Amino acid sequence: MKKVRRGVGPGYPQVVVLVGATGDLSRRKLLPGLFHLSSAGFIPGCRIIGVSLDDMTPDAFRELARGSLDQFSTRRVNEADWAAFAESLDYVPLSAGAEVLRAAVERAEASLGEESRRVHYLSVPPNAALSAVQLLAQGGLVSRCRIIMEKPFGWDLDSAVSLNAKLHEVFSEDQIFRIDHFLGKEPAQNILAFRFANGLFEPIWNRNFIDHVQIDVPETLGLGKRSGFYEATGAYRDMVVTHLFQILAFMAMEPPTALEPAPISEEKNKVFRSMTAIQPHDVVRGQYTGYRSEPGVDPESDTETFIALKCGIDNWRWAGVPFFLRTGKRLAEGQRIISIAFREPPKSMFPTGSGVGAQGPDHLTFDLADASKMSLSFYGKRPGPGMRLDKLSLQFAMNDTGLIGDVLEAYERLILDAMRGDHTLFTTAEGIERLWEVSVPLLEAPPPVRLYAPGSWGPKSVHQLVAPHAWRLPFERAWRDRNGEAAG
Repeated sequence: MKKVRRGVGPGYPQVVVLVGATGDLSRRKLLPGLFHLSSAGFIPGCRIIGVSLDDMTPDAFRELARGSLDQFSTRRVNEADWAAFAESLDYVPLSAGAEVLRAAVERAEASLGEESRRVHYLSVPPNAALSAVQLLAQGGLVSRCRIIMEKPFGWDLDSAVSLNAKLHEVFSEDQIFRIDHFLGKEPAQNILAFRFANGLFEPIWNRNFIDHVQIDVPETLGLGKRSGFYEATGAYRDMVVTHLFQILAFMAMEPPTALEPAPISEEKNKVFRSMTAIQPHDVVRGQYTGYRSEPGVDPESDTETFIALKCGIDNWRWAGVPFFLRTGKRLAEGQRIISIAFREPPKSMFPTGSGVGAQGPDHLTFDLADASKMSLSFYGKRPGPGMRLDKLSLQFAMNDTGLIGDVLEAYERLILDAMRGDHTLFTTAEGIERLWEVSVPLLEAPPPVRLYAPGSWGPKSVHQLVAPHAWRLPFERAWRDRNGEAAG
């Protein structure tokens, strides 16, 4: 009998209605994630009902799910676990309608044999989200449920307000979970632990000691099959509003009164309320050469595939500290870092030529990749006669703990949190509407896109944006590996 992990998962069995069940996200992340949560005992009981436009049988859906596990699961598939998981799968084509879906949900609930809860995961394009919501409402599937929604949450302020209003006609705000997989990553949550559990860093986490902050998420990937979506969205809507600003809030928020969803959400929203409007002169938009030749892209497209910007937080802790954000497609490296630059000492007693200051300020760097790494750089004396300084670093990696196998993937953690009703890592209606509000000047008068070569670090004007500072990426030195080689 499968062991249930008490205290870490939901208290009730779950019926998952997975809308968009045959799509790319479902096959890559959601079905493998639900398989792991079920087979590892995080959920006390689970039934999954796939829903999509594809007209297929439940057995065909089981074959699709098994193919997804074989292709995309990062863990070995135990055949006994698969047999149990396959039994939990059902499928309803969208064309069957709300009553057939309701009957499938009732069958699933009856098979669990005790009180259960519902989770509706809308893995669908934004223009299909509201029709999926109406399907659930028509089927009478609104009670005892939570609903998980994928980005983007609107395209601008008006659309976000309208979307939230229509959602609230069917679901209450506490039922809605707007997912951001960046916040589901172990390193993002480690920022909270690092900030608020350590007396060494908490007192210096402010404008008196921190000079500037960079949040840098370059991607080497192109568009793949997402050109239609991306052409209507662009890098700012796709990445900055829904991902980078959320990471910024974790980094910049005040200590919550408790490590609970409501206090944490409130402190994040305070950061958003304190953000200054994004001005076009503080933004560099770029487009990689060849983008306009991609299938489905307008030959005269003005959509940005790269964006870098400077923003500020006008509150007591962060007034005057610039936050630099950068992300884009087809760039030189794929990285996800937060780099915090500390103020340099007001006066140097070291002789000319000692090397102090030559390699920039001290940095605290968080790597938000799944491996979870941190680095603290500092100047130290080079061995030997005289006073010659080099940049050194202290580093930590999750691999060093021997617990890397316990890390949940981002979607797994977020699905589990939604089942538990924990909003800590999710975005609120107030928060997303405020972010669109600060975006108004940029969206109304965006600067022209500048071309950049695929494999580069974006348009050259990004260096003027960050001056007199320098971008932390590319690192002059790589992260040290377990054998103790180079440091970043």
